Amino acid sequence: MITPLAIKLPSITPAEIFNASILIVDDQQSNISLLEQLLSASGYTAVTSTMDPQQVCTLHRQHHYDLILLDLQMPVMDGFEVMAGLNANNDDAYLPVLVLTAQPNHKLRALQAGAKDFISKPFDLIEVQTRIHNMLEVRLLYKKLEDYNKRLEQTVEERTAELRASEARYRSLTELASDWYWEQDEHMHFTKVSGPVREMLGIQIEPGVDTESRPITPTDLVHNAATSGWNDSERNYLQATIAARQPFLDFIFNRTNADGTHSRFQVSGEPMFNAQCRFIGYRGIGVELSHLQQSTTTAGDP
Repeated sequence: MITPLAIKLPSITPAEIFNASILIVDDQQSNISLLEQLLSASGYTAVTSTMDPQQVCTLHRQHHYDLILLDLQMPVMDGFEVMAGLNANNDDAYLPVLVLTAQPNHKLRALQAGAKDFISKPFDLIEVQTRIHNMLEVRLLYKKLEDYNKRLEQTVEERTAELRASEARYRSLTELASDWYWEQDEHMHFTKVSGPVREMLGIQIEPGVDTESRPITPTDLVHNAATSGWNDSERNYLQATIAARQPFLDFIFNRTNADGTHSRFQVSGEPMFNAQCRFIGYRGIGVELSHLQQSTTTAGDP
């Protein structure tokens, strides 16, 4: 049975936001202590800090922080250099950096360097809470969307495998239940043929044609007396049905053979469409009724 695609779109809960991992980077212990107290009072539970900007890249590779609060003005290595290092070594397409700055002219440069937002110094309680909460919500949703896309891709691959298995079972069953199975592309060239369909329909292939490696085209066919004798009205009706891309079920058509005998065939077919609903051809099955009737009569003779 083919299972439907059922993956719930991601959402972020308040608990996930308050349990997110946060790293504070500042060379002033007073700023770190103030932010730690503010975050703790707001309900955040996974807050760490460092006064050494040279350790930020290593720490982020180890812990994959959901948010880095980064001071821009630090000795030895400033915040812009830290962001350059994070960008160079980060596999994550979303750099979770919120810069801390007292310089208005640094804000645009920080955003251009990869920061997602900024907090102005001196700190305003409402601004800090709002910007941190909003950025964490976006960051966590981004991570969930990445995971969602991976699971969706896996589900699509599994669904494709199920469809291929179903198609294989369908072909096996139709081949067992009929004299022949065929598929044609959008140009009505044969792409798959199972059983004596060409022999039954009086179709011959030009010598030297490789029917295994490519579709059979009209120019490959030998048109002789064996391919004539069809009932024109029946054939025209079937061709019109196919041209309209309509399915047909148990369609009967007749042919007068070269030796004067008559053959009757019953065919069923359906159009095929790809995932974008574009017509890609036909597939169908067929049986020779005259052969079946002869077999039935022979079996019923006393």
